[in-house]
Amino acid sequence: MDVFENATQFFHNCESAKGWEFCKEYVDDNAIFTSQNQALSEVNDVKTYVDWIYNLSTITMPGCTYKVHASAFDENKNTAIFFGTFSGTHLGEGGPVPPTNKSTNTDYVYALKMNEAGKVEKMTKIWNAPYALRELGWM
Repeated sequence: MDVFENATQFFHNCESAKGWEFCKEYVDDNAIFTSQNQALSEVNDVKTYVDWIYNLSTITMPGCTYKVHASAFDENKNTAIFFGTFSGTHLGEGGPVPPTNKSTNTDYVYALKMNEAGKVEKMTKIWNAPYALRELGWM
């Protein structure tokens, strides 16, 4: 089993909005989610985050994309890191306001703590949400 490969597959399935069906095999049943920003303050588990990004990517910002700038795996800490940029335009329903037709290009980092079975046990998203939300006209 290649733990970094599992983390990478989870990352791409999540970010490309494949949904929970394509992510769940890489995630521990009790996997938690953390992020220090208001936009995700009520998201506490990885499944809820995967559902959130799926809805954001398919309903609120259809056609959005992401680009990975770097990734790494720390074998001693069993943690994968992905640094990317999300690009999207608010064209659909689902945001806090009606569609604004405004865009964001927002950088973020995922830190995925993997368990001994090679599954995500904790996901942390590091993201400057207020910057992105201002670009989208949401605040």
